[in-house]
Amino acid sequence: MVKRKAFDDSATGQDSEEGIISGESSSEDDEFGEVRQEFEFFDPQTPWDFEGFKRLLRQLFDVDATSFHLGSIADLILAQPLLGSTIKTEGNESDPHAFMTILNLEEHKDKPVIKDLTNYLRNRAETNPTLSPIKGLLNLQSASKLGLILTERWVNIATELIPPMYRMLLEEISWAIADKEPYTFTHYLIVSKTYLAIPSLLNEDTNRPKKKMKPKAKQGVDEGKSMYYFHPEDEVLERHATHFGSFDYIKQAAQGQSDSKSTFHDFGIKQRGHLILIEAAKFGPAVNEMETEFRSQPTAPDATMAES
Repeated sequence: MVKRKAFDDSATGQDSEEGIISGESSSEDDEFGEVRQEFEFFDPQTPWDFEGFKRLLRQLFDVDATSFHLGSIADLILAQPLLGSTIKTEGNESDPHAFMTILNLEEHKDKPVIKDLTNYLRNRAETNPTLSPIKGLLNLQSASKLGLILTERWVNIATELIPPMYRMLLEEISWAIADKEPYTFTHYLIVSKTYLAIPSLLNEDTNRPKKKMKPKAKQGVDEGKSMYYFHPEDEVLERHATHFGSFDYIKQAAQGQSDSKSTFHDFGIKQRGHLILIEAAKFGPAVNEMETEFRSQPTAPDATMAES
C-alpha cells in the first residue's frame, strides 16, 4: 500500500491528491520543457526493495561500500518495515529511488555487519578532530543510546521530498516507543556524504566544451577548502548538531573517477563521507526548520552531478 502521497499542497503548491512534483528540465537547451513526475512513499518491503537498498547503500558509502556486507544491512532495514520510508515512481513493486531508516546499534551490536559498520565509523571519526566525540558513542558502552540514520537517493529526487521522510521517521519512532520497542535514543547519527572540487583531467582536452557552473559551497571547512553538499538538507541538520564533519574514505578512487561523477567540465569531485550527530531533543526542531526552509524552494531536482 502507498504509505503517504508526496506532500500536501500547503507545503509545495502542488496537488496533494495527484502527488505530482514538477520542475524545469536540466537540459542545457531546455528542449524538454517542464518535467512532471509522481512520487509516492512506501514502507520498506522485503519482496521488492532488497536489491534497491543494496544499490543505494553502495552509492552512500561509495568506494568503502565493500567494507560491509550490504545485503546484511538491507536485511536489517527490511526486518523493521514500520520504521523508515522509500520513494518510488512506478508503484509498490518498482525499485526505490530513495530510502531512509534508523538502526538501533546497541540492539544489533552482536551482528557481524553492525560490528563492521561501527568499527568503520569509529575509525573514520578518529581522522577528524571535530568527530572525535562520536567515537565514544560508537563504543556502545555509555549511558547514551545512539540511533543510526541511513538515507540515500537517486539524483532525480528533489530536496523537497526529504523533510516528509524525516517527519514520518520521527512519528514512527514515537509510535515504536509507545509500543515499548527499543527506539528510545539520546542521540542520532546521520551518515551522509560531501565532496570537494578538484582539478579535472578533462581540462587537458582543449577541444571539449566547458560549462561555467559552480554549485553552492561551504567555506572554511577542511583546511580552507570548499565543501559541497550532495544532500542540501544536511546544512539544516548541522545548525542543530553537536558535532559534524567529513572524512576521507579508506579506499582511494581510481584516477579519473572524480571526473566521471561530475556534470561540470572544469573540475572533478573528491567524494567524502560525512557524519552529523544530533541530540534527540534537538532532532524535532531540526526537522521543523528543514520543512520550513525547503517548503518554498523550486521543485526541480537539486543534485548537481550524476552518480554511478
